[in-house]
Amino acid sequence: MEFHTYTLPNGIRGIHRQVKGSVAHCALVIGAGSRDEHPGEFGLAHFAEHAFFKGTARRKAWQVNCRLENLGGELNAFTTKEDTTIHATTLRGDFAKAAELIADIAFRSTFPERELEREKEVIVDEINTYKDSPADLIYDTFEDLLFEGSELGHNILGRKAALARYNGDSIRTFLARTHTTDRMVFSSIGNFSPRAAEAVAARFFGAQEASVHRFERVAPAPCSPFDRSVTKHTHQVHCIIGSRAYGIAEERRLPLALLCNILGGPCANSLLNVVVRERHGLSYNIEASYTPYGDTGIVAIYFSSDHGNAEQCIELIEGELRKLRTAPLTARRLSMAKKQFIAQLAISSESNESYMLGAGKSLLTHDEVDTMEQVYAKIQALTARQLTEVAEEVFSDMSRLIYK
Repeated sequence: MEFHTYTLPNGIRGIHRQVKGSVAHCALVIGAGSRDEHPGEFGLAHFAEHAFFKGTARRKAWQVNCRLENLGGELNAFTTKEDTTIHATTLRGDFAKAAELIADIAFRSTFPERELEREKEVIVDEINTYKDSPADLIYDTFEDLLFEGSELGHNILGRKAALARYNGDSIRTFLARTHTTDRMVFSSIGNFSPRAAEAVAARFFGAQEASVHRFERVAPAPCSPFDRSVTKHTHQVHCIIGSRAYGIAEERRLPLALLCNILGGPCANSLLNVVVRERHGLSYNIEASYTPYGDTGIVAIYFSSDHGNAEQCIELIEGELRKLRTAPLTARRLSMAKKQFIAQLAISSESNESYMLGAGKSLLTHDEVDTMEQVYAKIQALTARQLTEVAEEVFSDMSRLIYK
């Protein structure tokens, strides 16, 4: 069996995969992110993630940061719209130390005010750095418009004015509501048995009092397509063409992921890279992405170009979208696209850390994890007609945002 899953008495679930090697990876994946913030809490999920590293009932901030680093390991965390993840990488023999440290900062952080005030300055610098990057900022602006009125439609980092108001009590209130044991998964991968992994998890996570999350996320209301232009006085035009898409549990998620890979994936032979960059030399950076959420998703095509080339780029992109909607892929083209997609997934799964994080997120979201062989089989079963139907549904009424 590729994965071993278990559930602790307090509701925390676990998943482990035994592999050969001297390195172990583990993570606590928590089903709470910026989407779960109330209107007066924007940016609080991300602030809480930073605050986890500022001291616990057992450790000062410097002890948290040095615990694994002194052993050659790493400790880090990140926040998304729907999740918060604390993860660590160590030598196999230090796996228990990593699990203990994650449990310590997740459940026993003290959020000392002096440390929090210092960390606010770090986040302010992060916000300012982000604002200096229009290629990043335009994605958030696009999601704000696409999910207007929804909890999905605001920046993960929050605003500086709101950040200044938050304190330890703000974090504790947010965590008590959102970081519940029934929405947690401890994921691990390393050269030790499933029984050993479960024993470590029970030792360090099992004593946490059980808690149940008592609110439901509200699906975003329908949104009409929009066409917006924002003056930013940038050297280049930055543009996103996109729309809402399928949620993470929908069956059509996989054909859409394959379509986006064909359209603007990481390979140099993606349709948009060939047409816009290689054939016409209009853009250095053009890509397509698909991000699924619990009950919706977003497809986005991004490019940057000189001001005089933007309209031609848009025309070429719309031409490729029209072809995908109206002309099914040939058997040869579809076979090549499937092989490329499967190879990319296989190569990415060679990273044990990425595999571990993906398994934890999958168990949290679906209560199960497909093996890579099952995923490959699903991709191979896709038909040209399915892809055309998905393209017609998702790519027909696209919205547009331009920074210029």
